[in-house]
Amino acid sequence: MSVVSGPEAVVLGGSGVDTIVYVPVLPVPFADSYPVPTIETRAGQTGDGVTLGLHALGVRTALLDTVGGDREGELVRDLHRLRGVSFIGVPTRSGTKRAVNLVSPDGRRLSFYDTSRGDPADRFPQPLLSDLVRSARHVHVSITSPCQHSLPLLDSFPVTVSTDLHDWDGENPYHAVFARRADIVFMSATALVNIAATMRKILAFGTADTVVATAGAAGGYLLTRQDGTVREYSAAVPPGPVIDSNGAGDAFVAGFLFGHLRGEPLPLCLRYGAVAGAHACTIPSTRVDPISREALLAAAGSG
Repeated sequence: MSVVSGPEAVVLGGSGVDTIVYVPVLPVPFADSYPVPTIETRAGQTGDGVTLGLHALGVRTALLDTVGGDREGELVRDLHRLRGVSFIGVPTRSGTKRAVNLVSPDGRRLSFYDTSRGDPADRFPQPLLSDLVRSARHVHVSITSPCQHSLPLLDSFPVTVSTDLHDWDGENPYHAVFARRADIVFMSATALVNIAATMRKILAFGTADTVVATAGAAGGYLLTRQDGTVREYSAAVPPGPVIDSNGAGDAFVAGFLFGHLRGEPLPLCLRYGAVAGAHACTIPSTRVDPISREALLAAAGSG
């Protein structure tokens, strides 16, 4: 398990394999069977997406996660090996994480996560994690086991920490564990009844300086501890037809963190995130094609 030399960013958790099914409509009406154009199994869940997105933007990045000794684990290893990205896999008896994603013609997604893939006893070895994080400037923590048990160790290092709560409802205590320990908290606005109140709650009970709630084509919301006002930001125009929203949130995170690592102001970080997310919506889930640094800078109007 070799570690990439001097990673700038480390991603913890979130590797896995998805089976992609393009369906005619969501929700899918009951029927005995449906002919569909594509059923394909490929590696690439949230941690993979953030890692590959940062790598494509020129950020030296390493991913640490548990992985099974199964076919799906090989798919994950191959995904990163073929792109020259450091993947450090800690063996787990529960097998590699997997999911089934239904994708409609308008790009919407419905995911089914296999909750049996994750042993509560799994842990990242502390010496391995320490060696990996020691040279890093930022750590992005996925909300998967065993990442929550690694959060206290990160306090020992001069790194900023982010997490993505995805479709948190604002109440589930599992997600709150991650939100309390992160400097930057991302989440989707989809399941939130009161977006502003939830964002303020994160600042109140945790150490976060920045909270971002994404809202897809509607843009999203930003709240900082320094400002205290929930402000809206605009979405970016996709560079082509929207065909698949899989990975758009992970692309947003990668774009935002690229700006964060460059020391850019928050409005530009949000712009980078929006552009990267819009690009992802034009790429089918069956392909891995994150936006390049050159394309991002050109689309965002910066150099």
